Amino acid sequence: MSDQHADHAEHAYVHGTMEISEQVSTWHLFLFLAKWGSLATAAILVLLTVWFAVGAGFMAGAISAAVLCVAGFFALRSKPAH
Repeated sequence: MSDQHADHAEHAYVHGTMEISEQVSTWHLFLFLAKWGSLATAAILVLLTVWFAVGAGFMAGAISAAVLCVAGFFALRSKPAH
């Protein structure tokens, strides 16, 4: 029994040696989709709220959604790397 544990200890995981490039790219994709998906959801909600709940009409809702999209684009765009 002790031989099995000793053999396993030789091949144990060492912190910091695993290749994580796929996890990093998946995380960046998740952040990208969450960020821009949230902006799209907010724009749709503003459009529908102004159009139906406020009763200002489609054009007022579309203009409000467009303003939100432009402001969100500038707020959420990627910053240049150092």
